[in-house]
Amino acid sequence: MKVTLKDGSSRDVQAGQTVGSALSALGLKLGSDILAAKVNGHTVDLSSVLMEDAEVTPLKFDSAEGREVYRHSSTHIMAQAVKEVFPTAQLTIGPALEDGFFYDFAFERPFTPEDLGKIEARAKDIVKRSLPVTRAELSKQDAVKLFQERGEAYKVELIQGLTDGQAISVYSQGEFTDLCRGPHLPTTGHVGAFKLLNTAGAYWRGDERNPMLQRIYGTSFPTQAELDAHLARLEEIKRRDHRKVGKELDLISIQDEIGPGLVLWHPKGATIRLLIENFWRDQHIQNGYELVYSPHVARLDLWKTSGHVDYYRDNMFAPMKVENSEYQLKPMNCPFHIMIYKSHLRSYRDLPIRYGELGTVYRYERTGVLHGLLRVRGFTQDDAHLFCRPDQIENEVSQVLDFTFFVLGTFGFTEFEVYLSTKPEKSVGSEERWAQATSALEAALKGRGVAYQIDPGEGVFYGPKIDIKIKDALGRSWQCSTIQVDFNNPERFELGYIGEDGKAHQPIMIHRALMGSIERFFGILIEHFGGAFPTWLAPVQAMVMSITDNQRPYVAEVVAQLKAAGFRAEADLRNEKIGLKIREAEKAKVPFMFVVGDREVQSGTLAIRGRSGANLGSMTVEGALDLLRADLKPVGKQHSLIQ
Repeated sequence: MKVTLKDGSSRDVQAGQTVGSALSALGLKLGSDILAAKVNGHTVDLSSVLMEDAEVTPLKFDSAEGREVYRHSSTHIMAQAVKEVFPTAQLTIGPALEDGFFYDFAFERPFTPEDLGKIEARAKDIVKRSLPVTRAELSKQDAVKLFQERGEAYKVELIQGLTDGQAISVYSQGEFTDLCRGPHLPTTGHVGAFKLLNTAGAYWRGDERNPMLQRIYGTSFPTQAELDAHLARLEEIKRRDHRKVGKELDLISIQDEIGPGLVLWHPKGATIRLLIENFWRDQHIQNGYELVYSPHVARLDLWKTSGHVDYYRDNMFAPMKVENSEYQLKPMNCPFHIMIYKSHLRSYRDLPIRYGELGTVYRYERTGVLHGLLRVRGFTQDDAHLFCRPDQIENEVSQVLDFTFFVLGTFGFTEFEVYLSTKPEKSVGSEERWAQATSALEAALKGRGVAYQIDPGEGVFYGPKIDIKIKDALGRSWQCSTIQVDFNNPERFELGYIGEDGKAHQPIMIHRALMGSIERFFGILIEHFGGAFPTWLAPVQAMVMSITDNQRPYVAEVVAQLKAAGFRAEADLRNEKIGLKIREAEKAKVPFMFVVGDREVQSGTLAIRGRSGANLGSMTVEGALDLLRADLKPVGKQHSLIQ
């Protein structure tokens, strides 16, 4: 049996050897840095047995797969610690996250900070014990029996939901055993630095009708230095949290009296939203889109035709009865745009047709997943739907890609991760259609020189898609833009156009969003800038402040000049010390402060400060206007694509 490394080196080994033994035979030292391996593209334990020729890649912490194994094993260490400290706690589920992990427990009370301290200390002890981690496969019957004997009712429920006859894997370390697909680290001692972060409530299976569980979040790294750097980053994330900053800057609120997941835009937040929307509308008109509006409700039959009732019902609010008909709050804008297209006979010469709408939609998100502006129940999509001929798909997608990078670059996002998502298991349409659409998307990406990754099976049921993630100032990835090819809805709604041959043909529909939603994008912007929006987006661009009452007339005159020039300026005429006024303006993230005393009145000038505390010197009003104009340009329009 031949085992080959990625660099091409290989060696014949005896069948039945473990992956770890095979790597050792190839001259690799199995230290604590080698966590698991990929065998013929699949991530496995180092203890997995090889029975045929294989390409083997050792996985370290510097790979996404390696980090997932590392964090998932850390989850089991935490779960074991909880069971040792609080034996009555029941296990549920505990996945790895991008930068950490969590585990949900059924327990009679919330975990306290003191509890976390005890659990963390026990987890570190389990790491020191360096317990071997072993995998076993059981029948469904034996797995149920095992966890029933251990009193793990939630694990029993999970197992009973699995297919009969399927082999079920469990992992053990010391006296601790958990239901798990794996893979895992060879020992608990492979974990270096370990930290529990916080607790939260979470409903079993994410359904508020189910019992409330206790969730513990944690993270782990190979070294303490890496952990410390991560914890510092988390503190910065907390400082930038859009919910905190949004309240401090009086931008938005979500109030219980109105309902969870429903956003109130305060005047300053509404100003920024208006600027974003005006930019969006202007750019769409310039790029050949026609703007449309659609109602917030429609007859339920429309959503039956579109397939939303069949495929999306759990995410829709309950229908409402109106005059013996059922109406549905819209979860999507697309059926309305389809009906606008369908309102006229179309020719091949009319295509492509591009409809754009800032359309507010409503989705029944469970309470447990709502999160500030990032996950809400009512939100406005920057939606567009393109209707084109099959031969136009590639060109339209290429233009959308250019448009996407321009818009996101304007808001200061310059790094992107791009994914091409292919046909899922459950889908509609012929193989030929899927191949044609996927090929067109891929050709558009290659034609624009966009680096991308294949995301197998993650397309939507009606067609393949391109997803674009942005990286913010803290290096976090956010899913915003999507481009989806749809040949299902044109068929469902019997859309057509008269071709060059005089016959009826079916158009292709492209769903497209650049920002995703205004709410979510705004939340990302708040955290990206930490509330210090670039001058063109700042709700107040300049604060003109007096030192004494003597300067009131001059301040009023300056503010009037600034407003006449199109700037958003306010006056601070309060009878307070100038130091306090400056500090409060800095705290409010106002880009520029214009200070006026008797000397400035006499000379017709302004003493200018930036929000960072920089003293920008003395300028005339016209000089201040030039300063503002020079700072008005958007953050940047260049981008680099992550290879």
